[in-house]
Order: sequence, then C-alpha cells, then structure tokens
Amino acid sequence: MAVKKVGADERGSQAMDLRVGPLSRVRIIPSPEERLRTLVERAPQAEAWADRMAAKLRPTLTMLHGIWRRLATVGVAALAVWLFVHVMFGANGMVVYRQKKAEYVGLQTEIRNLQQENDRYTDQIKSLQTDPKTIEKEAREQLHYARPGEVVYVSPPPPPPPTPAISSARK
Repeated sequence: MAVKKVGADERGSQAMDLRVGPLSRVRIIPSPEERLRTLVERAPQAEAWADRMAAKLRPTLTMLHGIWRRLATVGVAALAVWLFVHVMFGANGMVVYRQKKAEYVGLQTEIRNLQQENDRYTDQIKSLQTDPKTIEKEAREQLHYARPGEVVYVSPPPPPPPTPAISSARK
C-alpha cells in the first residue's frame, strides 16, 4: 500500500491522496469553507442552467397548469351537481322531506278528527248510561217502543227495483 502526500494546491488547502491498489481512491472530505467556496463559484452556472430549463419547460408547465385548472373546475362542478341531486332527491332529500311532511300533516288531521269522533261517542255512551231522555229516545227509534196509549206508525220497506223485461239484459 502506497501513501502519497500531495502538496498545497492553488487554494492553499492540503489534500491527501491515499491509494490502495490501482482502482480505489480515497479522498479526504473538503472543509466547509471549501464547499462554500465551490458552491459560490458554481452558482452562476447553476442559475444559467435553471434559466435554460425554465425556458424549455415554461410552455409545458403552462399547458399542464391550464389542464389542471380545467380538471379542478370540472371536478368542483361535478361535486356541486352531485351534492344538489343528493340533497334534493336522496334518501332524506327535500322531495322525500316534503312528502313526509305532507303525510304528517294528513295524519295529524286524521288524528284530530278521530279524537273528535271518539269524544262524541264517549259523550253518547255517558248520556245513554245516565240520561233518561236519551235512553227513551233510543228505545223509541230503534226498538219501536211506545208509551201506553201511543200508536207507532212504521213505514213499509221500499219495493225492490223492477227487473228489466228484455231478455238480453238477463245475461
């Protein structure tokens, strides 16, 4: 193994070149000052390269930006349409809500009517149990009862409708 010490270079720093074998080369890492100096020296070249790449890529990036904006606009519009359709016609949408509300109002009206009918029947039952005039009225109308000396007239039932005499109507 041969170790070779290289003298000072033009920058005034020392670097050692240690070679082990013909292909391998080990170098000492430069100091932070040298790295900064190298970075400053190569900055104009990097800026020029970045300007060239930006000039080459600007039309492509502009086109991609326009496509992205159009896709985003279409996506937002599609989302808005989907939300509108879902809110209006979904399982709990406005259409179903209005139907349910109309059904609710109808059921409330029906409940109110049935409650009134129930109250009338309750009053009628109470009066049939306690009021002698109501009992007498029902007995006279439904059972055809009469007091002594009264005559009850009952009308005969209406005659059945006549059957047509035409034989074709009997079929």
